[in-house]
Amino acid sequence: MDPQREQLRSAVQRQPQDFIAWVMLADAELEAGDTRAGDHAATRALQLRPGHPEALARLGRTRWMQGRHAEAATLLRQASNLVPHHPGIALWLGHALEDAGQPEAAADAYRHAHRLLPGEPYITAQLLNWQRRLCDWRELDALSRQVRQAVAQGAAVVEPFAFLSEDSSAAEQLACARQRAAGVAEGLRPLPARQVRPHGTLRVGFLSNGFGAHPTGLLTVALFEQLRAHGRLELHLFALTGDDGSTIRARLQAAATVHDVAALPHAAIAARIGEAGIDVLFDLRGWGGGGVPAVLAMRPAPVQVSWLAYPGTSGAAWMDYVLADRFVLPDALAPAFSEQVRYLPRVFQPSDNTRLLEPAPDRAACGLPAQGVVFCCFNNSYKLNPRSVGRALAVLQGVPGSVLWLLSGPGNADTRLRSAAREAGLDPARLVFMAKLPHPTYLARYRHADLFLDTHPYNAHTTASDALWAGCPVLTCPGTTFASRVAGSLNHHLGLPDMNVADDRAFIERAVALGNDPAALAALRARLAQARDASGVFDMTGFADDFQAQVEAMAIGHGWSAPGKTRPPHAT
Repeated sequence: MDPQREQLRSAVQRQPQDFIAWVMLADAELEAGDTRAGDHAATRALQLRPGHPEALARLGRTRWMQGRHAEAATLLRQASNLVPHHPGIALWLGHALEDAGQPEAAADAYRHAHRLLPGEPYITAQLLNWQRRLCDWRELDALSRQVRQAVAQGAAVVEPFAFLSEDSSAAEQLACARQRAAGVAEGLRPLPARQVRPHGTLRVGFLSNGFGAHPTGLLTVALFEQLRAHGRLELHLFALTGDDGSTIRARLQAAATVHDVAALPHAAIAARIGEAGIDVLFDLRGWGGGGVPAVLAMRPAPVQVSWLAYPGTSGAAWMDYVLADRFVLPDALAPAFSEQVRYLPRVFQPSDNTRLLEPAPDRAACGLPAQGVVFCCFNNSYKLNPRSVGRALAVLQGVPGSVLWLLSGPGNADTRLRSAAREAGLDPARLVFMAKLPHPTYLARYRHADLFLDTHPYNAHTTASDALWAGCPVLTCPGTTFASRVAGSLNHHLGLPDMNVADDRAFIERAVALGNDPAALAALRARLAQARDASGVFDMTGFADDFQAQVEAMAIGHGWSAPGKTRPPHAT
């Protein structure tokens, strides 16, 4: 336990009527991920001073961390009404409203917090990120400049995941991640150092909040099944969320030992990983929402690797390696990564190659016109920035009768995008929105999509893999950061380099040319169908071989002796 929590626990034992000490203890317990202890402290504070806004706010924050979002929003709304000039409570209210399904109210709360503290970078970054999700582009450039300036000045409060959506360099992303990592590590006590076992079967752990019907589970499940069949690695999944009852979760439980660590304090999760004797631990969340970087900072495993879910550097001293491929993370980009880079000889992203494409309902049932080219982009709304939407609308202008099929966003995002189409001189009806659907149902919709138009600087990742598996080509413009090169890596390894273009002008020209040439579009789709089967992109048996070789190479570098090998394999 960190010294501050120890001091506060002692303080409330000595003076159980000390309201301030209970409030401070609630904060400390929640920062440590101990929601049960945080709940007790916040409840005790509220008992001492019923209706006090600081106590209401702590209990609201506790309910939010427990996933009881409606209760959290109610408590934090009460607190905010009592102290309307408190920016921190307004910020927490925004978080709770997000998850309680009130997106526009969340934006109002963030905007209110920003008005109260316009120079505070964390609040600014939260407002900027949520406006991106709502496709609300008012003052977007000014907010972005403020956040980038904060990173340049060393602010340790900007979330690296949200920062990936900014038009920033890889060096800026490294600075942001390093600053955030330093803040996380402050006050944490690492576990006693452990060594990789000298011989025997390696125990490999994976830490994520996505072991279920989630992009991470969808991408990894077939790989884990293949690794289980190989039998050379002992697989352990540390699940930060409970069993969602999905087919994916059931398959994961059959392929590996699943440890349910949901709602455990950070120290307890780290202890569970250590007790399991994990040699190599993969972080499958990184700085994405729902991750637990504090657990990794405690060093529960002797080798720790960043892979798959967070498309950038951790900036953290506690992460040893990042697993990538040479397209998505070329040599020129490696200096912007704090980790040592390990390269797979294929695309770094696995996929579930056991999926079957269901029949799709007809075009009318999908809201699509009976005729015309269907361009699509099923990326999350925060990737649909003015640049990406602007070039997609230019494509529609160049292809008469075409439509752009999008994933419906939160709040009034769809309405704002239709307004953008109207301002560009297009009929807003040419934007068609699809509600979020179960994965097999969503995947089948690609049967009606002719071409996927990617976003920049944050690419399609899982959605690009989905589109290509379903036979829909992806057009992208690879950039100079990891997040902007993922779709390009998939195309490169499929042998479709002509779908990676140099700039926005080439992007528009290529999409318009394909949209106006049915024969060329059909030929492209035929090439993709052949490449899908002939390339190694969707070969999970081969992926398992390459992945296993990299795990063993990392372990050998830390003292493990591979059966029958006298030196580590060369990293390709």
